[in-house]
Amino acid sequence: MSVYQNAGCKSNYQTLPKVELHRHLEGSLRMETLLDVARVHGITLPLRPDLRSLVQMQTSDALTFSNFLSKFQTLRLFYRSPEVITRITREAVEDAAADNIQYLELRFSPVALSRLEGFPLAEVMNWVSTAALQAGKDFGILVRLLVSVNRHEDIHQAEQALHLAADYHTQGIIGVDLAGNEADFSAAPFAALFREAKQAGLGITVHAGEWGGPENVRQAILEMGADRIGHGVRIMEDANVVALALEHNTTFEVCITSNYQTGVAPALSAHPLMRMLMAGLNVTLNTDDPSISQISLSNEYRVACQDLGLPANMLRTCILTAIQASFLSADERTLLQQQLMPKLDQALFTPEL
Repeated sequence: MSVYQNAGCKSNYQTLPKVELHRHLEGSLRMETLLDVARVHGITLPLRPDLRSLVQMQTSDALTFSNFLSKFQTLRLFYRSPEVITRITREAVEDAAADNIQYLELRFSPVALSRLEGFPLAEVMNWVSTAALQAGKDFGILVRLLVSVNRHEDIHQAEQALHLAADYHTQGIIGVDLAGNEADFSAAPFAALFREAKQAGLGITVHAGEWGGPENVRQAILEMGADRIGHGVRIMEDANVVALALEHNTTFEVCITSNYQTGVAPALSAHPLMRMLMAGLNVTLNTDDPSISQISLSNEYRVACQDLGLPANMLRTCILTAIQASFLSADERTLLQQQLMPKLDQALFTPEL
């Protein structure tokens, strides 16, 4: 029997080298940075002590997707200058590196970052990509970017953002994402844009099967050309869609705490992570919005292992799956796996005496 099969997860999850595929820049802002921006730019929200409740989930909050999304509306008031956008990007990368994330795909919404001050989308994309790549070098973490658009917002701006994403392929942007209010807005109007982005060589991920049912996962795979599904946890409600995902080798970007805070999982202990894995689905672990949820990826590993019973060998599989499902080139994935997996095995497993 392999030494891996009965190994339990380590208690010090921060030491584990990690890969994250689903983290939103706009959900990664530090509280002290928000206070600094408010002071410099004269933002008159109730900053102390109530700002935290406007931008982060609280124990007293309603566990609904509408309440979760409301945090982004407040955060959009802070994107006041190129310097602010550069700062929050750099800090998001720094925080990921501090959590021992070795590879990060950071998604961002150019439309959200540009709207308040009317910045040109191309300039926003340049600020984010320049800051992210430099921060990756400075903090020793490999970073790539995904351009995210919202299904509940203007499709014409989404079209512009997705076309620009292809132009910035050489500047670290390697994929596109459809996010937003899945419960009330269909992905159908965006299907042609995403198929076009895929033809341009960009990876495709779609938020689906989170606040909407498994039929949205089916649509994302068949109509949007999705390589990966953001969340996707409600796929377990339909065995036929599970079979479809297995047939297409689709990968799921699972975010346990976020799924609980948005009301998708009625309790952390009821999260379908283990059922997804036992069904044979490709599953990765992610934070979604670490500042809004007040978590780290280490926290999500702890919840998966200690609360949901994920054994060490399956955590290893989730991390390996994240490498293989990344939107890096084949050569880059191979190199990342060669560099990361020996360090992971050393940190994760206790050798037999």
